[in-house]
Amino acid sequence: MPRTWLVTGSSRGFGRALCEAILDSGDNLLATARDPEQLAGLGDGRPGGLATAPLDVTCEEDASAAVAEAIAQFGALDVLVNNAGYGDIGSVEDTSLHSFRRQIATNLFGTIIMTKAVIPHMRTRRSGHIVQFSSVGGRLGAPGRAAYSAAKWGVEGFSEVLAQEMKLVGVRVTIVEPGGFRTDFAGSSTTLEAGRADYDAVVGNAARMQAAYNGKQPGDPHRGARAILEVVRSDAPPLRLPLGSDAVGAIERGDRARLEELERWRTLSISTDFPKD
Repeated sequence: MPRTWLVTGSSRGFGRALCEAILDSGDNLLATARDPEQLAGLGDGRPGGLATAPLDVTCEEDASAAVAEAIAQFGALDVLVNNAGYGDIGSVEDTSLHSFRRQIATNLFGTIIMTKAVIPHMRTRRSGHIVQFSSVGGRLGAPGRAAYSAAKWGVEGFSEVLAQEMKLVGVRVTIVEPGGFRTDFAGSSTTLEAGRADYDAVVGNAARMQAAYNGKQPGDPHRGARAILEVVRSDAPPLRLPLGSDAVGAIERGDRARLEELERWRTLSISTDFPKD
């Protein structure tokens, strides 16, 4: 039985690769983008059913309309993929509050808005899968990406709570944490601001590395897309799925460092309890 998917940010990058994989598998898809004309040719020669819709993930009306369109076109909605997002590089001091708000609005509130739009349908059906795109930057603070990391850490916390609630009504939640993939994310989707010399060792270095890294990332978005399809088909999908060898290595090192720090400061941490009788 074909599943029906709704994917945000379908026009390019990882979203486009995932949409192609969904249609190649024979599943149904509502592909979305701010400008649906950018989705032209997506379904050409592919066996799955395709519908498209305009969507600004920060707009509640757009979110509700997209969910309703998927149900109207295909009878139900089985999988929501919150993929839309972007991240600029700049120091905390030099990133404007406007930029903070825009990045958090898209990356975090867009995810929350879309998730809330689909929950009533999935709860009523007692089935479904919500796939949240986070990042390595949602597990580790990424230098020069304070706004992006703030949003993605928010996605992680929101989704961990969501998973515990949705489990009660038969809905699964998976947080995807990609490392570097050869998509537009590191190209025109990103504004790079090396900024002032005071922060060059981390922010300037991050901007230079990002520019040099573009087109050389280890991750293949088509392989990543197939991994997501495999997880959705699984009887016991993970809560978190790092994607790419760089993501696995960075998260492993970060988790080990946290455990080591926890142990170093254990005595002081537990000394704040009331004395035991």
